[in-house]
Amino acid sequence: FVGLANYAELLSDKFFWDAFGRSFLFTLGTVPAQMLVSLVFAIILNNKLLKLSTLFRTLIFLPVVTPVAVIGIVMTIMLSPFNGPINMAMLDLQLLSRPLDFLGDPKLVLLTLAAIYVWKWVGVTMVYWLAALQTVPAELYEAAKLDGVKNWQFTVFVVLPMIMPFAIVIALISAISALNVFPLIQSMTQGGPYFASEVIEVYIFRNAFATAGAIPRLGYASAAGVFFGVAIMGLTILQIVAVRHLRNRGHSNGA
Repeated sequence: FVGLANYAELLSDKFFWDAFGRSFLFTLGTVPAQMLVSLVFAIILNNKLLKLSTLFRTLIFLPVVTPVAVIGIVMTIMLSPFNGPINMAMLDLQLLSRPLDFLGDPKLVLLTLAAIYVWKWVGVTMVYWLAALQTVPAELYEAAKLDGVKNWQFTVFVVLPMIMPFAIVIALISAISALNVFPLIQSMTQGGPYFASEVIEVYIFRNAFATAGAIPRLGYASAAGVFFGVAIMGLTILQIVAVRHLRNRGHSNGA
């Protein structure tokens, strides 16, 4: 029994704070992009006049049901600087003068992983937005059509304000999901290169199972896990407070 020694060591561990900050940096980079792209998809595919909308929804949602390990292996091959299809295509189009090491460059790796994460999970967020769009009464669409309101005007001034209360819940759910990105990073970079993609979950795994041959520190990793769990709990509390605030404001406006 070491008391609070593990927690005290965490407070002075640079690698822990770097991984902790990197987790939230990853979240701040992925959640807005994921929400914006999925909202655009949802608005387009919510149009009943659009043919093959079901097919497009399936194609967008397909990466969600694809195992993370499969995506990690395939993307590692595609992004390889040695004859990887993406680098080869960009070189052929003269967009690059030399291949980019997307997963081996500390400046590019986190951005690359964020883009892959958004591509994989944008389908889930699109479903949330589609559910929110179903709350807009059909009568409003009919009234707008009769009044000659343009589609973009109706979307911006009527639809978006009505579904914005859902945005807080969707954002918090997406943020908590983005903080749990261990499978993707572990399968692609294992936190490298030079810890540039090591988020807090990978840090916990590295200390608990000592993949580099060091002595496993289960107690220390558990302390880091508790710290991380408290941070996620804080986000959940923010979600509850935000939802209650919106409800109270809605009741006051209705009154």
